[in-house]
Amino acid sequence: MKLERITLRHLQMELKAPFTTSFGTFKMKDFILVEAVDADGAVGWGESVAFHAPWYNEETLKTNWHMLEDYLIPLAFKETIVHPDEISARFAFIRKNNMAKSALEGAVWDLYAKKNKQPLSKALGGKKNEIEVGISIGIQESVGDLLKLIDNYVSEGYRRMKVKIKPGWDVEVMRDVRRHFPDIALMADANSAYTLADIDRLKALDEFNLTMIEQPLTPDDIVDHAKLQAELTTPICLDESIHSYDDARKAIDLGSCKIINIKIGRVGGLTESKKIHDLCKENNIPVWCGGMLESGVGRAHNIAITTLENFTMPGDTAASSRYWERDIIEPEVTVHNGLITVPQHSGIGYEVNRKQVEEYTVSSKTYRP
Repeated sequence: MKLERITLRHLQMELKAPFTTSFGTFKMKDFILVEAVDADGAVGWGESVAFHAPWYNEETLKTNWHMLEDYLIPLAFKETIVHPDEISARFAFIRKNNMAKSALEGAVWDLYAKKNKQPLSKALGGKKNEIEVGISIGIQESVGDLLKLIDNYVSEGYRRMKVKIKPGWDVEVMRDVRRHFPDIALMADANSAYTLADIDRLKALDEFNLTMIEQPLTPDDIVDHAKLQAELTTPICLDESIHSYDDARKAIDLGSCKIINIKIGRVGGLTESKKIHDLCKENNIPVWCGGMLESGVGRAHNIAITTLENFTMPGDTAASSRYWERDIIEPEVTVHNGLITVPQHSGIGYEVNRKQVEEYTVSSKTYRP
């Protein structure tokens, strides 16, 4: 692959309903869509999952644009690419900025799969023809509102409910949920809202037979999580703490978690995601794919990586209609009885609707070697 041009587009899409976590409420999603075109005219698509403010991590849409424009795109143009792993290696000397790296690397992976007439899932080594999915539910105005939502999603067949928690919206809320839904697969996502001073409150969650508690402590921690995991019956799942293969290795060695959430953008791309997957498989640590309010392009990448063998738990890749009135891909991602059928067309398996992309585009710029 010899890249001929790369286009960055700033898109803005309105969510169907506000989405609230312990660190903020989202009504709009601003993101960067990456289009990579090679000398033969083949096109690959990638998506940056960075938010417009540094809530989830230190990256933002603006910092991603800067990194892509000034550093990553010139590196991508530098030499012919035989395999997408080379892009990951080419970017390795740049510290962090994983979401920016992932956006461009994802476009190259899509392009590579199309050039080889393979679905992206197969190019990554995946074997599943369908994947299980759950749903992520933000903090609601009332417990009654939360219970209604869960009831709707259970009736739609989603395989796991993830409920966002924070101090003051945790033990009592989960008790009510479990009382009404005694048999569903249920997990709590804290988004780093707690400290070890809250250990008794977190231990109180053990009574609810949760699948996991996701990222209860600070985003950069694996030491205190090991102390906490030793006190809990419920498995801890690490999210924000895992940015690389080495982070995952250290967390496993310390006993900081029993499950790892792999988000492609957070760890720097599909190549690094595969490495973490393989490490976790060797150590009997199940993994699942987390969501970042992606459009259809990012959602397609999530579907592809989830086809790898050790993704044994339902992920957050819900249907397009869960978030958007109109997605930017055709057909949109749909869920039937908690399952997504993995597309078998080459690349990400979905067509990007350029008319819809233009409608959501705030600005764009094209780069050439």
